[in-house]
Amino acid sequence: MAKQPPQRLERSCRKDWLREAPGQEGLARIEAFFGGHAYSLHRHDTYAIGYTLQGVQSFRYRGARTDSTAGRIMVIHPDELHDGQAGCEDGFRYRMIYVAPAMIRAALGPEAAALPFVRDAVFSDQRLLPALHAACGDLSRPLEPLEQDQAIAVLAEGLLCHDRSARGRPRKRPDLRAMERARDFLEAHAERTVRSEELEEVCQQDRYSLARQFRAAYGTSPYRYLTLRRLDRARAAISRGAALAEAAALAGFSDQAHLTRQFRAAYGMAPGAWDRLARAPGPVSVA
Repeated sequence: MAKQPPQRLERSCRKDWLREAPGQEGLARIEAFFGGHAYSLHRHDTYAIGYTLQGVQSFRYRGARTDSTAGRIMVIHPDELHDGQAGCEDGFRYRMIYVAPAMIRAALGPEAAALPFVRDAVFSDQRLLPALHAACGDLSRPLEPLEQDQAIAVLAEGLLCHDRSARGRPRKRPDLRAMERARDFLEAHAERTVRSEELEEVCQQDRYSLARQFRAAYGTSPYRYLTLRRLDRARAAISRGAALAEAAALAGFSDQAHLTRQFRAAYGMAPGAWDRLARAPGPVSVA
């Protein structure tokens, strides 16, 4: 897809709108609402992977009309004709990520004999949906390098799971020494953006193999591990009396809002609420 200026908001007389995340090489992310007609027949050279937020999202694809409703996932393959329109009077709202096939191919590595093909354009998947929420939930900023690697790796695996014919040879066991080097590097540099190339150099692994092996070794992705180490630092700073904006900067978050979103996702409450609870007097001990 051609890159567009970030955060462009378009509105029509029907109050349709489209919001686009800052452009990144090989992928684009959008959120949009349409009350009626959205797109005429067209095709693009990327995977389009998204989910409907509200309403009924209808489109013609591979010779048939398909409808998606809230919480369902859509996958449209490269170079496949499709259109888009509302399937109900209330319109539809959705989020979508467009991923270059080369990135999907690289993420799968030897695990797939070919690019995955998902026969059903609309389906439910409780593993893939949270990955889409994470990738498309915040369109105000570009994805960090490790965050992007995580998103592409999980999306590629999700596509592969829906196309058994693409699966190749079994996986190798993780290189635990290399993963320890990656973990130590993340802990040492948690306050800044860590580039994918840095971890590749540390581990002597390509970024997607590294992401798979790290999850196998530690149960989470390199980006998630980095985020949790940042949250550790933010909590320590808040406990020392730092303001939330200062704690966010010290821990390596882009701003206070970024800290708050990640804090809620990890601990189920905002950092301000956590701080108030931590400072509240405890129970009186009884002899």
